[in-house]
Amino acid sequence: MSLQLGDIAPDFEADTTEGRIRLHDYIEGSWAMIVSHPKDFTPVCTTELGAMAVKKPEFDKRGVKMLGISVDSVDDHLRWKNDIKDVTGAAVTYPMIGDTELTVAKLYGMIHPNASGNAKSRTAADNSTVRSVFIIGPDKRIKLILTYPMSTGRNFDEILRVIDSLQLTATKSVATPANWKQGEDAIILASVSDEAAKEKFPQGWKAVKPYLRLVKLG
Repeated sequence: MSLQLGDIAPDFEADTTEGRIRLHDYIEGSWAMIVSHPKDFTPVCTTELGAMAVKKPEFDKRGVKMLGISVDSVDDHLRWKNDIKDVTGAAVTYPMIGDTELTVAKLYGMIHPNASGNAKSRTAADNSTVRSVFIIGPDKRIKLILTYPMSTGRNFDEILRVIDSLQLTATKSVATPANWKQGEDAIILASVSDEAAKEKFPQGWKAVKPYLRLVKLG
């Protein structure tokens, strides 16, 4: 069965470029992001891992622990890190998981459950579905799943924007509108009555429609 939003992120142990980790222990009390790649030494993924390295301070600021993964060996990851730094100027300091037996890729539904063969014998095209992003909350539940085609590099500014929304809406009785960015007006949840809203949002709000109430926070 495929993973759904709200599911507990499956736990696993794996070797990484930063040593062996157990996922649930690694993310204990934090947010986490798993970004998967179909193959080491591929062009789009090289730019993505570099972009993640550049943006790492922004993820750190939000308390998000980063993990990269591909169905290649840790030794390959370590060699690839040098290319990533050459191309993007940024050093990869977050863990990169080695998944040569396809264990994590299958556990997270990123590849067909009957897929076989070791990493060396598989091409990027064989692993084309391994192009996913999972955001996991401190409760270890999956908050976001994104899967990209191989031809389209991921937008980490957008992923940060979604994390800002997830972290805001986890603690406030609000949702965020289309194209929302941190600091902009949020939407009071429809489940919150006007009477309850007066207590939660004493600063008041703008009722665009009875069911669409915009509120400025902070």
